[in-house]
This record gives sequence, structure tokens and C-alpha cells, in this order.
Amino acid sequence: MYDVIIVGGGPAGFTAAIYTARAKLKTLIIERAYFGGQMAITDKMENYPGFDAVSGMELADKMYRQATKFGAEVEMTEVVELELDGDVKKVMTREKTFETKTVILAMGASPKKLGLPNEEKLTGAGISYCATCDGAFFRDKDVAVVGGGDTAAEDALYLSRFCRKVYLIHRRDELRATKILADLVVNTPKITPVWNSVVEEIIGDSSLEAVKIRNNKNDEVSRLDINGLFIAIGYIPNNELVKGKIELNEWGYIKTDDKMRTNIPGVFAAGDVREKNLRQVVTAASDGAAAAHSAEQYLTGKKL
Repeated sequence: MYDVIIVGGGPAGFTAAIYTARAKLKTLIIERAYFGGQMAITDKMENYPGFDAVSGMELADKMYRQATKFGAEVEMTEVVELELDGDVKKVMTREKTFETKTVILAMGASPKKLGLPNEEKLTGAGISYCATCDGAFFRDKDVAVVGGGDTAAEDALYLSRFCRKVYLIHRRDELRATKILADLVVNTPKITPVWNSVVEEIIGDSSLEAVKIRNNKNDEVSRLDINGLFIAIGYIPNNELVKGKIELNEWGYIKTDDKMRTNIPGVFAAGDVREKNLRQVVTAASDGAAAAHSAEQYLTGKKL
């Protein structure tokens, strides 16, 4: 029997584990893919406190070592089912069933995809979902960003620092991004907005060569010869385990209060999987700390 089981080994999950393990709560982290979540694929972070620059993989390793040093256990496997009601909750993997008094949901979110042929094949060979992770590979090359929100605008501005040309493809005739970002985009010479357009085809065999785009006003199809395509159309919460079991918002993110409590007693959520305004490594870590503190308070109050 565990005091806390954390589903997800990203910055929210590992920060929660550091706090619960230090509080002498029997803690288990279960991660299905790789430690660090989206953070682990970030080449360099310059906005995490205490580091001038750190790779996501390096920070993930430090979090892992710190959590396990305090006694947190780790399982690399996939959770296939959750039973969250009652004082004893069950976390089921393909191999075994774990029992716990509290659960912290930290499954993160995944980038939305265009859903086009060739997209999966060329991911990592010209297609990316993280400009800050992969942008440096496209120095002095022509690239495109798909999207119209803050992330797309920020990606375009970031890429314009070292790419030769940046096309910003958006299905509307103005950006959804905040005004300051939108103004910066349209006033940056190296960025060319492509309005009222969608990507219709991804061209390339072993690496990206071009995309075909369709204007949704006049149906005109044109080709952009580019070396890189950065897709920034949002994220999808990894909520498969809790659909129909826990309260979600209209976009599928888990609803919590400011203490990371869900609508089920003893169940907490942290990081990108929960409803929030800003999804960054530092806010995920903050969520993890708050969720751990709330789990400890819950156990103390229930005298479990």
C-alpha cells in the first residue's frame, strides 16, 4: 500500500515526488514513456530559475535523482486503468495492480497534429512541434510555422532570429495571439504571414522538402519550398485514463482548485493535464509541490 502514487514522470510528477518522499510518505511514480515528459525533448531552457541554461534531459535527470534519493520508487510501465473512489484507490498496469491512499495525476499533454500523410514519417526529419527544441537545426534555412496563437507567434519570432525566412501559416486573416506578439510578428521583416490558409500536403521522402497550402477563401493551392515545418496548433491533455471518472473542462483538461484538488477526495492533478493559464516547466513544478502538500494534508486529516 502506497501513500501516494503519481501517474506521470514529468516536472510536475517528479516535483510532487520530491515533496512527498521528503515528507516520509511512501511514494511511487509511474511513467509510460520517458522521464521528463515534454521537458525532456527541449534542447536548452533559459527560463528555469537557478540555471543560466540547462537541457530538458539534464533537468529531468536531476529531478529523477533527487526524488529517488529521498526514497521515491519508480516504475517504467503504462497505467491502463484507475479506480479512484473510496479511501483505497487502485492503479492498474498491464503487469500488476497497485493500491494507494492518494493519487496525483500528472500525465501532461501532447501537441496537436495536422493529421496529414507523411506527418509521422517526417517528424524529426523536418517536422517539429517545438521550435525552441529544434529551431537551431534550421539556421539560415527557410521554415514555416502553422498556427495563430501565442505559441505560434512566439515560435515564429524565435525562428526569425536565425532562419533565413519564416512563413507563418494561419487559417484566419489575423492572429489570435496577444496584440503585442501579433504586432511584433507583422513588423518582423523575416516573417511572412500566409493568411486564410491551411496545410494540405506534406512533401518529402526522407526529409521535408515542401508543403502545399490551400487558401480557404479562393481554394487556390500553392507550394512552399521549406526545410522545416513547426506545428503550433495547441495541445491535447493526456486524459484517456480519467474520461468519465473525473471532472474535466470543455477542452478535456482536469478541473482543480488552487490546491490541485479534483472533485474526487484524495485525487489531485498537476502540470499540463490540468486546467490552467500557463503551461511551462516552472508552473508544472509549482503544481507538483502544491499537489504534494495537499496530498499530505489529506492523509493527515483522514488519519490514513
